Amino acid sequence: MRQRRREFLHAAAAAGLSMACDPEAEALAAQAPFSVSGRLVTPGTNADMPTLKLGKFTVSRLIIGANPFHGYSHFNRILSNHMTEWADRDRVCEILARCERLGINTWQFSHHERGMGDLERYRERGGTIQWILLSHRELEEDPALVRQMAKLGPIGIVHHGGSAERKRRAGRTGEIRDFLKRVRDAGVMAGLSTHDPAFLEQAEEENWEADFYMTSLYYLTRTPEEFRKILGTRPIGEIYLPEDPPRMCHAIRNTKKTCLAYKVLAAGRLIDSPKLIDEAFEFTLRNIKPNDGMIVGMYPRFSDQIADNVERIKRISAALKS
Repeated sequence: MRQRRREFLHAAAAAGLSMACDPEAEALAAQAPFSVSGRLVTPGTNADMPTLKLGKFTVSRLIIGANPFHGYSHFNRILSNHMTEWADRDRVCEILARCERLGINTWQFSHHERGMGDLERYRERGGTIQWILLSHRELEEDPALVRQMAKLGPIGIVHHGGSAERKRRAGRTGEIRDFLKRVRDAGVMAGLSTHDPAFLEQAEEENWEADFYMTSLYYLTRTPEEFRKILGTRPIGEIYLPEDPPRMCHAIRNTKKTCLAYKVLAAGRLIDSPKLIDEAFEFTLRNIKPNDGMIVGMYPRFSDQIADNVERIKRISAALKS
């Protein structure tokens, strides 16, 4: 994995992350996001896409996530395999290109071989989407790797929520803050992800070194003891409690910094009808701050979720302003 990254960094430095397309792209020439040469069509402008300011960057309020691309279904291994079987590297390029054409200008994904490889391939094909990187353990423990990733130009590097919460419970918050400092020292905005609104409140009250937050609307990472206190038992699988989003949104509104809300659709549990999706988007947009955004994973295998969600955020944002 490190060798792969070194190759990517070397190529990026030599060519500014804008490289010639490989022959595989010819097979995609007939598909909408690509020109006849196989290079990505330049993204169109979308003046009515709602945006927010994150440091020096203008970011679409709707950010595409990467869980469906990389097999994090939050259901089971069968669905996760179904996702990764379809969302190969070339198809991810198609999806990201469509996002850019429709006004989604930012992608959030995790630091691992697949995510970095997808970014490399997309840059090779002329894609310009901005990106936010979520940590894995290797990135949290290797200061040199943070500096390497910073050289590739992400909007920000974010400490993983589940990892941060485990460290917090173990009394190791200093490690989290050290990571945030390393990211800032590398010249990139530092983010903190959490599922726990109390953690968000602590970071704000103590003025942690985070420039922004990623905030899950559902507190999936409660301990078994916490779940037993609420439910009397620890059910099997991930638990999505309807009382969680209002509590997290309350914490979000009380922060001064930008928050990027995720698990807006409860990892696909709220997509059985357009009405349910509308309600989830409207609840989120109504209950976060004007300069906050949403990260939504999309799996456009059976419908054009990208166009649907772009239309949805524009429509609902306009209605909330009126």
